[in-house]
Amino acid sequence: MPKLVYSREELLASHPYAEYHMAAGHKLHGGFDPSGNYVPPRSLHRIPAIDAWRGEVERKGWKLIDCSADLLKMGNYPSPEQQWFLLENGLERTMWNSLTIAGVIEGRGALLANFPAPDFQSIIVEDISALCIGHLNKGLLVAHGWDEGGNPETDIGAHNKMWFAARDALFGRDAYGRAEIPESITRPESGRLMPQIPLEHEQYLLLLMNLTMIEVRAEATFRFNEQVVKNPGAFKSNRNGANLAADLINRIRMDENIHVASLRVMLSEFRGLTIKTVDGGTMPGKDLFDPLWEPMIKYHTGEAFEFSRNQTRDALQRQILSLPDGEKLFARFESLEHRAMAAQ
Repeated sequence: MPKLVYSREELLASHPYAEYHMAAGHKLHGGFDPSGNYVPPRSLHRIPAIDAWRGEVERKGWKLIDCSADLLKMGNYPSPEQQWFLLENGLERTMWNSLTIAGVIEGRGALLANFPAPDFQSIIVEDISALCIGHLNKGLLVAHGWDEGGNPETDIGAHNKMWFAARDALFGRDAYGRAEIPESITRPESGRLMPQIPLEHEQYLLLLMNLTMIEVRAEATFRFNEQVVKNPGAFKSNRNGANLAADLINRIRMDENIHVASLRVMLSEFRGLTIKTVDGGTMPGKDLFDPLWEPMIKYHTGEAFEFSRNQTRDALQRQILSLPDGEKLFARFESLEHRAMAAQ
């Protein structure tokens, strides 16, 4: 029988690293094994735990929800071809800004460490002590938050600083000024969507669902940035920096894969459990979850993408039009998006 109950200390434990993680002048989380392979932070027991909990979902015959990159209907905006075009025309700041924004948004995730979940056992009939959802407040949320924004009691950077390190490896530290940061990338909600359960539980479930889709969407960002920096025609005079940036992006992906795996398991568990309703009855978790999950997917892969695209396009248009022959350059820039869409 696999181990299914873990302590906070276990879920926050890291491997004994052979070498700590430093890049582009930043001290970062995680480290390297004796063979030089990157090992994510706080994964000594967290990965085996998630694997064991997923195994229980499968053993019980519950459906594992789809959190794969296959959900992504659109790529990235701008496309890699458009970003190469921008770099070739001296608009390096566009990529500097996007990497800065990625780091700032990741840093906001540190709030998870200080935002405990409500007691889900109080609304679930079955015992959840040996389930992933039963470990939300036993280190899983703290580990996730520290992965994103760092442990405030240390000077070690997390994903926020890893994106900054990738940026600095490409352009140099402080190459450009501040970037305009979006206020929110979660789905806005209005009114009660799960009135059958207490408000605090509804809000937290929606948070976990939004968070899951944000993590899924991150794969488009990883792919885009990797394609841009791995192109031998880009950053010709700084291929070492480009290679380091690509390595950093993949290390972030490795960390985020842990988040997606745990979110997938806990939401799949909720879907398979029996939920106590506020009127004293019970109902299958899937009857609460399923009507909201598909709209959540559609929002994050459709409406949210279009909103972000339009904002980014407007900013890029202003920058391109400010160049000599700006109108011709912008027309060329636009044609590259149409070509990318036709190739999908």
